[in-house]
Amino acid sequence: MVTRRELTALFECFPYLRIAVVGDLFLDKWLTIDPTLNEPSVETGLAAWQVVDIHAAAGAAGTVLNNLSALGVGMLYAISLIGMDGEGFEIKRALIEKRVDLSMLVESDKVRTPAYIKPLILQADGTRAEQNRMDHKNRKQTPKEIENVLISGMEQAAEKVDAIILLDQLAEENTGVVTQAVRKAAARLANKHPNLIIYADSRAFIGKFENMIIKCNNHEAAALSGMAAEAVFSTEEVFKALAVLSKQTARPVFVTCNEYGVAINFEGKPALVAAAKQTEEIDICGAGDACTAGIVSALCAKADVKTAALLGNLCAGVTVRKLGVTGDATRQEVLALYDEQFS
Repeated sequence: MVTRRELTALFECFPYLRIAVVGDLFLDKWLTIDPTLNEPSVETGLAAWQVVDIHAAAGAAGTVLNNLSALGVGMLYAISLIGMDGEGFEIKRALIEKRVDLSMLVESDKVRTPAYIKPLILQADGTRAEQNRMDHKNRKQTPKEIENVLISGMEQAAEKVDAIILLDQLAEENTGVVTQAVRKAAARLANKHPNLIIYADSRAFIGKFENMIIKCNNHEAAALSGMAAEAVFSTEEVFKALAVLSKQTARPVFVTCNEYGVAINFEGKPALVAAAKQTEEIDICGAGDACTAGIVSALCAKADVKTAALLGNLCAGVTVRKLGVTGDATRQEVLALYDEQFS
């Protein structure tokens, strides 16, 4: 078991790390609506909802960057694509506050900045009830000239960073940042820079990433390894899928298993690194991205995969306790959770 002193020593390495995140930036925007202030629309007769509070943050790849920043990683680079619009302006402002270098961020009038709009109805007891989310994203293929600029940025980053994280948010092929061409370029970089950590997390295409570390959940692992997804969680089945994926990738594989933890291969044997226990209401939004930030930061600081999985679990364990927001995990919060459950 990692000691508190070892965990603290790991954190002391983070200000010297340099990490680039390649992926889709979404604007996460929460609108709090007070139904007692509803006004009838003269034009339609429908109730016009009255927004009394707005909270916005950089989401998707931005959530990974937010968590890396909260952990104290020294240099952060965003390699992504936004539109020349208000949502893009808000994302840039949010990332600048998190110390993110935007010199490799592509802005284009050929796309709109993706957004997740989340209406919340204010309740009499002060809580907020989440309504149907409204999504905006680009549904046409990413222009080739933009792909080339993104690949060039990734190649430049590879010369000066400790890790590149690919965060593929979309389920529609070739419509965002991490296209087929970007995946192939990342695989070439992995061969060219064997000491560079290249790590991929993808909502729909994790099986298409080559020569790099991957993270997926236990259901995705089962599907990728040709196994039926288990109806009831089984450590044995997860370990079988882990073995298949590890052989396919020839790189470390992290399989997240919700409240059970993260499965890894450690010293030639499969292991399930326990997650933090939760006894109150939780919100899992952003937990996977927090886990990614913890894992990659630890690997960059020369931690083994077991320690990296533990830090990923701790980061996720902190963020799920933050209700109604896509939270991040600071060093102090991570250490407090470690003291609560593992010391």
